[in-house]
Amino acid sequence: MSAQAGTAIIGGGIVGLCVALGLAARGHEVLVLDGRDGDMRASQGNFGLVWLQGKGAGYAPYARWSFQAVQAWPDFAKRLSGLVDVDLALCQQGGYEFFTDAAEYEAFGHDLHRQANALDDRLSFELLNHADLAARLPGIGQRVVGASFCPLDGHVNPLRLHFALRQACLASGVRITCGASVVSVRPAGAGFALLDETGRQTRASRVVLCAGLGAAHLGPQLGFRAPIRAQRGELMITERVADRLPFLSSTIRQVDEGGFQIGGTKAETDCDTETTTTMVGLAQHAVAVWPRLADLRVLRSWAALRVMTPDGYPIYQRSADHPGAFLVTCHSGVTLAPLHATLLAEWIDGDPAAPDLEAFDERRFALS
Repeated sequence: MSAQAGTAIIGGGIVGLCVALGLAARGHEVLVLDGRDGDMRASQGNFGLVWLQGKGAGYAPYARWSFQAVQAWPDFAKRLSGLVDVDLALCQQGGYEFFTDAAEYEAFGHDLHRQANALDDRLSFELLNHADLAARLPGIGQRVVGASFCPLDGHVNPLRLHFALRQACLASGVRITCGASVVSVRPAGAGFALLDETGRQTRASRVVLCAGLGAAHLGPQLGFRAPIRAQRGELMITERVADRLPFLSSTIRQVDEGGFQIGGTKAETDCDTETTTTMVGLAQHAVAVWPRLADLRVLRSWAALRVMTPDGYPIYQRSADHPGAFLVTCHSGVTLAPLHATLLAEWIDGDPAAPDLEAFDERRFALS
């Protein structure tokens, strides 16, 4: 069996589907080759944050890119809802970073000032001590020494986002092939030949590698270094509660269905998705921030793998060896979704109006 495509996108997660949607909107024939249901997918295990605080404090291009993304989210949500009838549960009313360690609180405050400088002071944020928080959020834990607040931060339902993107792609003429885990990709004539594990071959004029952790294996076949590693994050979900949590944080959020999602761990791993005793620390931190959580039952928990580059920032790369091949990878696929579905598609097309993304070229690692 074989297939033909103008542009083949390897990977049907949030990043791949956003790129597919953007290219389809520009009139391209697009085929998404999605893997198996059991593949490691950050799109189905993430926290669903639309988040700006602290991003790019040490790298101005990423601060500007993230700032542009969070500003674009309301219009992007409207665009998706115009294509499919799915409520993304977008809530962008601001978010907190809570600290129980004074030194960490102070260090993060310095990071926010650096981030604001990178954004020419367009970043609005507050640094709140315990007394400020107690007045604003009665019931905050006594161990919380302070918090930061950014009014642009928010969250969505990530599973609904993934589903909405898939449906929007189909409505826009994108073809999606499931169970197509690509095992090899190589230049062939004026395009590329892709082979999946079932033996099915696809020929495409262009190929965009959005395969998450799979890019570490496939990238070198197209001339990319693809220096990608896995980072495990662990999460837990509580029973549903009718009363609404009066805040959103990067580690505690109440999903639209009523349950609380608690997370925030970072562990270097070799693709291990087993949960660990780190869950105890997650629960302890959550209760320290909001003691009322202590009586809730935890219904389920899981570990998922982030897709990390050496510096944590995205890679957007054109292949120097094989024109028509692109590498797209990041660990903030939800936050950056609006830009991946618009500006990144322009960049892939070589549109003169596209943003300059040289700062996200993987060659930066060879220079460091």
